[in-house]
Amino acid sequence: MSAALVKADRSQLLIIDVQERLVPAMQDPAGVVDTCAFLAQAAGHCGVPIVISEQYPKGLGHTVPALLEACTRPTLIEKTAFSVAQEKKLLDKLRKKRSDQRRDQIIIAGVEAHVCVLQSALELSVAGFEVFVVADAISSRHIGSRDIALSRMAHAGVVPVSSEMVAFEWVGDAKAKAFKPISALVRTR
Repeated sequence: MSAALVKADRSQLLIIDVQERLVPAMQDPAGVVDTCAFLAQAAGHCGVPIVISEQYPKGLGHTVPALLEACTRPTLIEKTAFSVAQEKKLLDKLRKKRSDQRRDQIIIAGVEAHVCVLQSALELSVAGFEVFVVADAISSRHIGSRDIALSRMAHAGVVPVSSEMVAFEWVGDAKAKAFKPISALVRTR
């Protein structure tokens, strides 16, 4: 398991399948959308690229508008495989950012924790990325499925973190330009 801090200049935020017809079936749907939006806004302040996947949008709808509004220039990619690592276009996009800018840390949020989030986290880890899963920004239909997924990911070397851990590790210093906007985001949650 990694002991490294999350670094803004090494990170990519991957938000998985926070879609119109999928989110309402999750435990605490508003909470997961709000936390993903918080991460997206923090990423924007810290210069972290955002990649959003959409699982079969013809059937599950597109990314919820509240989340898209919080994003700065996200890359949206449709998929049918549960793991983003199985989607060549999406994996190539993550690797390109990785090779161009040493963006080897993937910060994962989204749904469902025990399906697409889990499979993506495990396969991205095997593919050589340092993977962090944001525990308060993932959900499943049943809380037990989420908890088992978090445990399994942690045992496989995926690092569980909270959204505020990620935001403040991206900032790194109270003198940083992003500190005040991130602090304001935290206070308004």
